[in-house]
This record gives sequence, structure tokens and C-alpha cells, in this order.
Amino acid sequence: MFDFFGSVSLIYIVNIVMAMVVIFLERKDPTATLAWVLVLLIFPGFGFLFYLLLAQNFSRKQLFTMKIYAKKTFGNYISIQRKLFNAGGLVFNDKNVENFKDLIKMNLFFHDFSYTQNNEIKIYTDGHDKFKNLFDDIKNAKHHVHMEYYIIKNDNLGRSLMKLLSEKAREGVEVRLLYDSVGGRQLKCEEIEHLKEAGVKVAVFFASSLPFFNFKINYRNHRKIVVVDGRTAYIGGFNVGDEYIGMNEKIGNWRDTHVRISGDAVIDLQTRFFLDWGYASKEDVMFLPEYFPDSDRGGSIGIQIISSGPDKQDEVIKSSYVKMINSAKKSILIQTPYFVPDASVFESIKIAAMSGVDVRIMIPCKPDHPFVYWATYWYCGSLLQYGVKVYTYENGFLHAKTLVIDGTVSSVGTANFDMRSFRLNFECNALIYDTGTSSALRDIFTEDLNYSLELTRELYLERGIVIRFKESMSRLLAPLL
Repeated sequence: MFDFFGSVSLIYIVNIVMAMVVIFLERKDPTATLAWVLVLLIFPGFGFLFYLLLAQNFSRKQLFTMKIYAKKTFGNYISIQRKLFNAGGLVFNDKNVENFKDLIKMNLFFHDFSYTQNNEIKIYTDGHDKFKNLFDDIKNAKHHVHMEYYIIKNDNLGRSLMKLLSEKAREGVEVRLLYDSVGGRQLKCEEIEHLKEAGVKVAVFFASSLPFFNFKINYRNHRKIVVVDGRTAYIGGFNVGDEYIGMNEKIGNWRDTHVRISGDAVIDLQTRFFLDWGYASKEDVMFLPEYFPDSDRGGSIGIQIISSGPDKQDEVIKSSYVKMINSAKKSILIQTPYFVPDASVFESIKIAAMSGVDVRIMIPCKPDHPFVYWATYWYCGSLLQYGVKVYTYENGFLHAKTLVIDGTVSSVGTANFDMRSFRLNFECNALIYDTGTSSALRDIFTEDLNYSLELTRELYLERGIVIRFKESMSRLLAPLL
């Protein structure tokens, strides 16, 4: 009996010491620190192993580095834009964008993200349309195809894409494929070997040397970027798999948002790809002119490509979301599969709603990650009392990640409205400064309301004890989800 109580006491003493270590190491976010301490208390011993596995800090590491020649080229490019901005020489194609020039300035001066406004955009909400156009662009590629996806499934769509990439490589087109080690785990070794034999260059983001264990499993490359010949690019929420074209019977219709971009914004997506590729492949890719051809497009849409990840001290995409929300005068439209905001995002939405801004949030009606879903439900429910309108999309699964402000400025990309996207994932968004495109995204949101149910405060308060318990537990773990 003495040995039993002595052992238990020793475990708790060690656990307290471990908790103190976590508090000392996890300085970036007090909320996450408290969540980890809770995990330690609930799972003595094992909790610290989870911490070592999931809570690495990359913010002091420079994972993505430009070579000197690239820094010189793009550094000058950014400097010229800054001087033009300061001198008042930047004339907006869309006069309504003038009200959001502080957002452009923040991302240009403090995060080195350029602003271009000679772009064209095509919006996709259906996977069939998106992949048809993507496959057509790849078939017509003359020089290179650069592809980066979080998830690539080993199914009909995935195999069709692999076959097409192999064919283009055999034609002499440079093909580079980058996928996340966790998201692409379904890809078989023989499939990868076939790609390489055909001449496709393949790299894996945060690849693990162990077969069933990855020490970086908590940090995923969630970006979805394709660049064809340096002239056309794709970014948005669609991954590669049959479910993304509605072929999974359990999930049903897949509702997502993706954009096809042509114009100088492709330069920034190409640069983002090269930085990710250089880190994962260790290939010394030259930033040569053939990868960055002069744009022959005469578009007029303003775009900033922004990216963020745990390697940065600043949560760039979250800051842009907060700035956009705080700038709203009339309406805020949010579509996201996961709504688990931190305090700053939550407060900005709450204040906007209390100020009379029409705030509407659309989430899925069904979970694909239960804990995240019930945390989403709690955060949305908590905003109802401030006048925020919440809708659950009933026609399949909603995976779109969009934000539309006053029908003038919008964001389409890979980042959800959750702490994981803000702090743990490597993400990339297109900020779109254009009334026409933003109004089109607003119209898409309005059309989706026809397939949605409003979550009223009365309905939310009627939820049962089981749902309340799920919400409470998920909310406590929210910083770790």
C-alpha cells in the first residue's frame, strides 16, 4: 500500500515539474499553455509525451530562405512598391478599395507581401469545374507545372492527376509535386516511383524517417497551390480526391471555394511554391526569368498573396482577418468548416455585430472532426446574443474558407477561422481588392443560404445536455485542436 501511494505521489510530483517546464517553454500563447497544463493533469505522464510530440516551436527557425540573388530581385520589387505607396503614386483601379489601403500597407510594409492589380480571377465552387479547368491547363503547359497540395488521395481523381503529370514530364515539361507527409499518406511508394521514373520531381513536406511516427505531425503544410508556366495559378480549399468532386457517398456534395488567377499575383504564388519546394526538396532552385514571365494579361483586379505558419512570430493571416473585420461598415460574410477563433478574432466579430454591421457565419451541418465541430458550435452559439447570424449548410459538406467585407474586399484561400490555421498550419490566402469579385462571392454566399438553416438563439438554447458536455470539453481543448 505504501509503495502504491508512494508511486502515485511520485507520478504527480513529476507531473507538476513537467507542467512547470511547459509553462516555461510555451511563452507564445497563455491560452495554449493552460490547455497543455490541463492535458497534463488529465493524462499524467502521457500528457508530456503528447506535448513533446505536438508542441514544437518553429517561430525561431527560418525554415524558408531565399538565396541572395532571389532576395535582391524580390527585395527591390517590394522596395519599389513601398516607395510608390508612400509617395501616393498608387492609383487604385477600383476606387472603393481606397478604404482598405491600410490593409494593403500592413501586409506590404510589415510582411513583405506585394500588391498587384493587373489580375483576372475565375471562381470555382464545384470540384468538377475546378479540376476540369486545372487538367486542361496542365495539358496545355509548355514549360513547367508546379503543384503543392495538403491532401492527395490514392483514388480515381488522384491517379488521374498522377497519370497526367507523368505524361507532361515525358513530354519534357518540368513537373514538380510537393505534398504533405500526413495529408498524402495514402500515396503508395510504387506510385511515387512511377512519377519519378517519368521525370516528375517529388518532394514531401516534413517527411518522417520513421515509418509510423512523425515528430512534426502537429504542423501541416495546408497550402494548395498550382502554378502553370508562371502565367496561371490556382489557390483555395480543394484538395485532390474523389470526395472533393462529390464522389464520397458518406459525405455527399462537397461545397468549396477555389480561384484561378492570371496576372502578376502569379509571381507571388510561384515564389511561395519555390520557398516551400526548396525547404522540402533541398533543391537549389534558381529564380530564373522563365519561371516569372512578363504578364500578358490586361486584368484590373487587385490581389495580395499572403502566407503564414508556425515559423513566423506574427500570425499574418489572422492579423489580416482582424483588420478586415474591423474595417467593415456594412457586412461581414464568413464561410468556414471550422470556426474556433482566438480572443482577438472573437472580440472583433462581436464588436462589429454590436456596432450594427451585418455579420453572417456559415458552417457545415455535419462534422468531419467531432471535437472541432463542437468547439465551432460553441463559438458560433456564443456570438448569437450579440446579433451575429449563424447558418448551417445542409447540402453536403461546406469546406470553403472565404471572408467578404462590404462586398468590396475578400479573402479566398486555405486558412480556416481556427487557431490551428492561425498558429500551427502553413497556410496561404489571396486577399482580393475588387468590388466585382467580392460581390460575386457575396452572391455565392446568398445562394448558399437557400441550402442552409439558421441557428437561432432560441434553437441553440434548446440543445441537450450531451451536446453541452461535448461543447464544454471541446472548448477547453480548442487551443490544441
